[in-house]
Amino acid sequence: MSDLMKVSSNPHIRSKVTTSNIMLAVVIALLPAAGFGIFNFGLDALILIVITVATCVLTEYLYEKAMHKKITIGDFSCVVTGLLLALNLPSTAPWWIGVVGGIFAILVVKMLFGGLGQNFMNPALGARCFLLISYTSIMCNFDCDAYTGPTPLASLKAGESVNILDMVVGRTAGVIGETSMIAIVIGACFLILLGVIDLKIPGTYIITFVIFIVLFGGHGLDPAFVSAHLAGGGLMLGAFFMATDYVTSPVTKKGRYLYGVILGILTGIFRIFGPSAEGVSYAIILGNLLVPLIEKITMPKAFGKGGERA
Repeated sequence: MSDLMKVSSNPHIRSKVTTSNIMLAVVIALLPAAGFGIFNFGLDALILIVITVATCVLTEYLYEKAMHKKITIGDFSCVVTGLLLALNLPSTAPWWIGVVGGIFAILVVKMLFGGLGQNFMNPALGARCFLLISYTSIMCNFDCDAYTGPTPLASLKAGESVNILDMVVGRTAGVIGETSMIAIVIGACFLILLGVIDLKIPGTYIITFVIFIVLFGGHGLDPAFVSAHLAGGGLMLGAFFMATDYVTSPVTKKGRYLYGVILGILTGIFRIFGPSAEGVSYAIILGNLLVPLIEKITMPKAFGKGGERA
């Protein structure tokens, strides 16, 4: 009997990686973009980031306390939501925008659907879209002490020339966390090296978007036009930090590639043919809604039920 193998309940393979480990890594990866945003826009950006993150943490704590649920703020998911939402806000937004957005993200998009793992869309992007619809003038006001006038993407859409180097470095108007392509890529490389994310979704997303604007952007294979679209707006922030959200992205390999293609096409449609110069937030939100269908058509069949042999 001593030679018999012990039998335990599943899962039989366990990992030391936890939700809190992953979320903490995402927070660290977002620090370069957040730090540059504070450097670029000043104290207003720092205040908005702190208020938004604090609102998300407090909202989750109070809801779980009131509903007599397990307190989960220690998994850092609410911190990630608050930080991502803050980085998607203009530094000129009043402090209460962070409060309204934080409450909507955590309470409406996340907790009312069951908490982490149950939300059907990215909470930060859901809140940003809600704020864009409800407070359009505030969310589209990027005039501050450092910069005035339209964002580079708005200028590009109007047919004006833009400084691509400034867009790559981040010396431009925009929301707090999207201006510096360098800072975003540094954080993305950190997550890739840790194995938190891979390039299936962001790589497919970016390549599809480039192909779309080359075909339909009206400038052909113009390096300056393509580079401006890659460096401008929230494409990089969305591709690496929000489209890769574990909860709202497909789990299947083919599904991730298909998801990236859909996001690239939607972003291209919104930017080229839409009235706004941006389109990443709405593209990812619509992509989130399509994830159940994507997984349904890309889920491999079990062997013996029509699936192929390995």
